[in-house]
Amino acid sequence: MNTKIRIHIFSFLFTVIVYGQNAVHNYGNIQIHDTGLVGFHMNVINDGAFNQNLGLVGFYNTDNTITLSGTSNPVFYDAEIAVDNGFYLENTMGVLNNLNFIAGTIFTPRTASETNLSFLSNSFYIGESDNTKIDGYASIQGKQSFTFPLGMDDRLRPLVLESNAINDYAKSAYFYEDPNSPVYFGTSFDTNAVEDEFLSVSNYEFWHLDGEIPSRITLSWDDESFVSLLAEFTSDLKVVGWSFAERRWVNLGNTNVEGNLDNGTVTSEEFIPNEYAVLTIGGNNDLLETLENIELDNYYMTPNGDGINDFLVIEGIENSPNNTLQIFNRYGILVYSKQGYDNSFDGIANVTSVLSRNKGLASGIYFYIVTLNDIKKKHQGYLYLTSYTQN
Repeated sequence: MNTKIRIHIFSFLFTVIVYGQNAVHNYGNIQIHDTGLVGFHMNVINDGAFNQNLGLVGFYNTDNTITLSGTSNPVFYDAEIAVDNGFYLENTMGVLNNLNFIAGTIFTPRTASETNLSFLSNSFYIGESDNTKIDGYASIQGKQSFTFPLGMDDRLRPLVLESNAINDYAKSAYFYEDPNSPVYFGTSFDTNAVEDEFLSVSNYEFWHLDGEIPSRITLSWDDESFVSLLAEFTSDLKVVGWSFAERRWVNLGNTNVEGNLDNGTVTSEEFIPNEYAVLTIGGNNDLLETLENIELDNYYMTPNGDGINDFLVIEGIENSPNNTLQIFNRYGILVYSKQGYDNSFDGIANVTSVLSRNKGLASGIYFYIVTLNDIKKKHQGYLYLTSYTQN
């Protein structure tokens, strides 16, 4: 057998076999003592006792993924993850002390939230980032406050939980998808179903949080959240939740807001998480109303590099450098957004959800909204665009 398993062992009992030369299979009773160190470099199948541990267990691989599976849930005292291409959990893994994110994301199944990475009692973690996080579900046991190191794709989007008492159990995950048509839920959460006409709801992302204890949460946003579509000012942002009882989105408040419209956080008022299916960021539903019309035209663009109508030039925009420009297609889908617009739009989309991002938009009629925050004025107009021609 040519396959080599590098397992570093100091004073502990173990029973493993090589399974198809692709995995370490525990079917016995492993216990790591306080000076123990075990390093796994391939898949692990845990069908035996592996939960009375001290010391450190590490998962390391720079070339391939590693999957932890089996019928028995392991619990590690200290653990570290350095798996560049992803560490996949197919059964729950518990951490008693410290989890160290070194390299790679931890993936858990979004369709089976009971399988997750579980932070127990006094456990904590270090090293979280856009590239080292939990893409899926994380849970806590015996904790009153915790920041879930959640994210999706290449973005860290934590949820901060501050409860009135210790949670016996709580779990959370982040989803960068439209709540009107979620992939991982058997129902939709209509963003037009709101408790009053003044409330707006994000179409870009949401969080799922289970918990029985009255709590406050803090959600974050970044430039891929497009919160400028929800509010003109950060003070208008709030946490909103889809109420099981009311079957609509309700305002959960904003006891604290920090940051700007590109990056920031908002903290809710107190609520019981289990009363809400999903949570996200909301704002005011008056964004499309004209506060006071200013003299701006409809525009025609032919971005073909001939020096004529190649850019969307809004005269006087320099008088309000604290501005926001959004451009929508005829279906109302955002295709371009920029804080501090400087007459640089040349027909290329810059929104992740648009298939033609970094490519020219199709010919057609678009509409734009420009908000001039310095003078508290707003205007909506039309933009007629011909096909972009690459030079």
